[in-house]
Amino acid sequence: MNMPFYVSPEQLMKDRADFARKGIARGRSVALLQYADGIIFVSENPSQALHKVSEIYDRIAFAAVGRYNEFENLRIAGVRLADLRGYSYDRRDVTGRGLANAYAQTLGTIFSSGGEKPYEVEIFVAEVGDEVSDDKIFRLTYDGQIADEHGYAAMGGDAETVAAYLAEHYTEGLSLDGALRLAVAALAHTAAEGTEERIIPAGDLEVAVLDRTRTLPRKFRRLNGDSLSGILAGA
Repeated sequence: MNMPFYVSPEQLMKDRADFARKGIARGRSVALLQYADGIIFVSENPSQALHKVSEIYDRIAFAAVGRYNEFENLRIAGVRLADLRGYSYDRRDVTGRGLANAYAQTLGTIFSSGGEKPYEVEIFVAEVGDEVSDDKIFRLTYDGQIADEHGYAAMGGDAETVAAYLAEHYTEGLSLDGALRLAVAALAHTAAEGTEERIIPAGDLEVAVLDRTRTLPRKFRRLNGDSLSGILAGA
């Protein structure tokens, strides 16, 4: 009689965590910064069709790294949840914290389940407030853990190097132009440490902001084309 194959729970969780981390590290990094008038998301993403950064609701945005099909499913679920909550109750009842908690439950359940592989994703959920102090930024990992972020954050790819560069150069109250240039410099800094930093073409960047100064209820907008090129050129 053959003995059943046994893996300890600790080893099983470690293997699942290692699997998820390796998948996330294969992608390109996303950098997030608070600036004077809102929150900016910057990622190197040559694709014009597949977005890493998207709007969820009026003041809430979503950014992700990892497997596209998995984080796209999470994004769609978040949009549906926000729409349902806003329609059933009040638009003010849709909050970044509520969405982050829902994502944490989903990711934690999938990670703990032995019936399916863990999601190879990390997520930012950000909500812009009326003042900088009211901004909310949540980072969610593949296993459902939530962390509050302040000022700046990075995930995916060589996130540690990006975050270290931001920690050295970030200052509060940056303008939009200054925050964008800093984020791009941090992403380029990971390319070849110890050599000249590469220049990331504007066409290879995905940039979006939550702009608190917009008069419309929807604060999300994308930066691309001539406006993005002009900022990067220092115009």
